[in-house]
Amino acid sequence: MFAPAPILETDRLILRAPAAEDLEPWVKFAADEETMRYLGGVQARSVAWRGLCTVTGSWTIRGFGMFSVIEKASGRWVGRLGPWQPEDWPGTEVGWGLARECWGKGYATEGASACMDFAFDKLGWSEAIHTIEPGNLASQAVAKRLGATLWGPSKMPPPYEHEVVETWGQTREQWLARRR
Repeated sequence: MFAPAPILETDRLILRAPAAEDLEPWVKFAADEETMRYLGGVQARSVAWRGLCTVTGSWTIRGFGMFSVIEKASGRWVGRLGPWQPEDWPGTEVGWGLARECWGKGYATEGASACMDFAFDKLGWSEAIHTIEPGNLASQAVAKRLGATLWGPSKMPPPYEHEVVETWGQTREQWLARRR
């Protein structure tokens, strides 16, 4: 068994392990058609609950997983992001998904940057990817701000094998060079 998830802080965000009190905002997030456009589509409450439990369980099984993103100023849950690698995933990913009312504030880049540091410094990853659908220009912009480049198409595992995604990524060395 792995140690509990750490708490990461940025200027405006607290990144912590998902918890039971995150269910209601998680369900609202998963029910928003625009938010879920590139994240597998709208989810019923029961499916959103399983997603929350999957992300939470990843911390126990893998020793890492997505964090719940808490806005410091308000204390509200605003999304989930972080290191992610389900079985048969195309690589070690730092992914993100934020509630629509939080788009355009730079939270994805801010939180993902802290998670990139965590993945490379604490988890020892040699590379980090971001799997992004070709039409998701906002996530492509975040990937570019993080220093990622387009590596090409990816094959996703079932049940997402028919989804068209591209891998954006960078090596640990590229990330560390940018931090200097």
